[in-house]
Amino acid sequence: MPLTGSDRHWFEDVADQLGSAYLRYSFTRGTDQEVASLVEALELAPGSRVLDVGCGPGRHAHALARLGIEVHGVDISATFIDLASTGAPPGASFERCDARALAFDGEFDAAISLCQGAFGLGGPVPAADALEPDRAVLGGMRRALRPGGRVAVTAFSSYFQVRYLEDHDAFDAATGVNHERTEVRDPSGGVHPADLWTTCMTPRELRLLAEVVDLVVDDCWSVTPGDYRARPPDLDHPELLLLAHRPPPPAG
Repeated sequence: MPLTGSDRHWFEDVADQLGSAYLRYSFTRGTDQEVASLVEALELAPGSRVLDVGCGPGRHAHALARLGIEVHGVDISATFIDLASTGAPPGASFERCDARALAFDGEFDAAISLCQGAFGLGGPVPAADALEPDRAVLGGMRRALRPGGRVAVTAFSSYFQVRYLEDHDAFDAATGVNHERTEVRDPSGGVHPADLWTTCMTPRELRLLAEVVDLVVDDCWSVTPGDYRARPPDLDHPELLLLAHRPPPPAG
């Protein structure tokens, strides 16, 4: 069941309004390219087990499962979990939970959080706590991995956000959180006002955050939805993709 009152995450209201209309947005159309790139980067194969954190309606999980990869998707939105579960291919399972409190321990070969699915959606927080929601998400993903397991997370680029700041954006330089006042459409085409809070990061911040939760960074790319490739960080692509792995235990 959805959380209620003060415990309800701000994104749940947005997801309830969007429903299946989420999959009509242009940024969702590059799923197959993104998955193909990640299969190579994370060295996935049929039989691999993947945790999809902030899975939304399940577009990446479904695509991975169709390749014979076992995927477990989690999302805070009950609406999105229902959508993801409906017609899911064999090998894809879904569960509603808060990504800041993942309970998995050493169960997965890889963990992903894409398109600000959970990582980067902490919301408005004091500057002193600005990294805590993302630290909790990334730390839970690390704990969910088997030793040597790999992580892929995307974060919105602070460089891009500031360079291309629009009139409806309010970027908080103290926290790196961008507040966007916008509109979303429901499945029937109805328009609803929406507030979106997205934590933006630099490559350095991503690397430091990974180190804090004991992940070894393998690479950091500048990417666009539908165009994931090994591209050095720059100012012209909206997202950063961090690739890292859980180190094996010390010998002896």
